[in-house]
Amino acid sequence: MNLNVKQLWKDCLMEIEGGISKANFSTWFKNTSIVREDAGIIYIGVPNEFVRDWLINKYHQLITKTIANTYENMRAVEYTIAKIENNREELTVTTIPAESYVNKELPLKDLYINPEDNLNPRYRFNSFIVGTFNELAYAAAQAIIKNPGTMYNPFFIYGGTGLGKTHLIQAIGNTIKEKYSNKKVHYMTLEKFATDFINSLQNNKANLFKEKYRKYDLLIIDDIQFIGKMEKIQEELFHTFNTFYESNKQVIFSSDKHPNYIPELADRLKSRFAAGMIVDISQPEYESRYAILKVKLQDLNIDLDQEIIEYIAEAVDGNIRELEGSLNIIVCQYHLKNKPLNLMEVKNLLKNNMKPKKNMAIKDVVKLVSEYYKLEESSVYEKTRKKEIVKARQIVMYLLREDFNVSYPLIGQKLGGKDHTTVIHSCLKVKNDLKNDPQLLQELEQIRIMFK
Repeated sequence: MNLNVKQLWKDCLMEIEGGISKANFSTWFKNTSIVREDAGIIYIGVPNEFVRDWLINKYHQLITKTIANTYENMRAVEYTIAKIENNREELTVTTIPAESYVNKELPLKDLYINPEDNLNPRYRFNSFIVGTFNELAYAAAQAIIKNPGTMYNPFFIYGGTGLGKTHLIQAIGNTIKEKYSNKKVHYMTLEKFATDFINSLQNNKANLFKEKYRKYDLLIIDDIQFIGKMEKIQEELFHTFNTFYESNKQVIFSSDKHPNYIPELADRLKSRFAAGMIVDISQPEYESRYAILKVKLQDLNIDLDQEIIEYIAEAVDGNIRELEGSLNIIVCQYHLKNKPLNLMEVKNLLKNNMKPKKNMAIKDVVKLVSEYYKLEESSVYEKTRKKEIVKARQIVMYLLREDFNVSYPLIGQKLGGKDHTTVIHSCLKVKNDLKNDPQLLQELEQIRIMFK
C-alpha cells in the first residue's frame, strides 16, 4: 500500500483541531508533520524537544487514536525532531505604522461591549490557554456550555488576580450566547448588582429590580468576594439564585478566594455555592506560561528567538497579567527599534519590571512546617511512612516549589535524597487535596503567615 503521509496528517489535523482549543492547536501542532511510515510505525516530525515532550505528555493518546481511525495498519506512533525549512519571506519583519498597528490589534468591533449583556467580545476560548493550572475550570466550563443550568449550578471559580477568571467566565457567556440564540446572558460585577439593588430600594422599584435580573438564562457575577459584609445584598442574591436554580437557569460566580474564606458570608450562601461546583485557578506553571507567550506572539505576528521566550516564561513566574505586561514591554521596544531583540536586551528591559523573588533556605521551611505540625525537624528527612510525617514532608515540597520556585531535583536531594518524580507526585497530591479540603487550605495560609 502506497501511503500518502501528507494527506494522512492533513486529515488527522482536521479532526484534532475540532477536539481542542484553537490556541492550543496553533501552539503545538502548527509545525508538525508525518515524516515517514515504516512497518506500521508513524513517525511525526516536530520542531524541537519541548514540543515533542508536550505532545507525548498531553496529546499522545489523542494523536494515536486519530491516526488509528484513519490508517488501520498503524501499530505505533513515534516522535522525531525534524527541521522545517521556512520561506525566508515568512521571517521578514514588516514595519507597521503606529496607527495601522493599533487598528489591527484593537479593531472597534473587539472593543464594543453590548450593554444588553455586558460581555467583552474579545474574551473567547480560542485565545484561552489551557494548562494544569486551569484545566479543571476549563473542563467544567465546557460541561456547562453543553448543558447550561443542569451541570455545575452554580459554578464558582476562585483564584488570585490576573489568572484569567474573567476571561473564562465571559468566554462561557459569549459561547452560550452564540450557541443558544434564545438564551439571554448577562455579565456584571457584584458592585453593579449591589448598586442597582440599593437604587431600586431608594426609588421604591424593588420589583423592577427582581424582574430585570430574573429574566436572564445565564447570570454571571464577577468579584463576589466583596459581598461579605453586605447583609441585604446577600439576602437578595440568595433569593435570586434560588429563582434561577428552580428554573434550571445557570449562575456563575468568580472570586479571589474560596467561599469559606469570604468574611461574614452567610452559611446558606456557602451551602448554595458548595452544592454546585467550586474550582480554583492557580498560577500558571512554566509550560503554560510558555504556551501563553507563543500564542500572544502569534497573534501579534512577532517572531522572537526561542531562548528569549523560554527566558521570559522562566523569569516571570507570577500571574498571566504580569506575564502579558512583561511581553508588552518587549513588544513595544521591538517596534521602536524595528529589529529583533537579543537575550541581553530582554533581560535589561525586564530587570526593573520583575518583583524580587521570596527567598528562604530549605532548612528554614522544614523548620517552620515542623513547628506548625509539632514534629521533630529531623523526622521530615527520614524514610518513614507515618501519616503525619508524610503529610508535613509533602507540604514542605509543595511550598518549596510553589512559593520559592525551587527545582524538583533539588527539593528531592535536600529532603533525604528523594527522586524528582516523588517530589512532583507530592506537589500534585497537595494541589489536588487543596481543591476539596478547606482545612488544608487554612493550614497552608497559616504556615505562609509564619514565613513573613
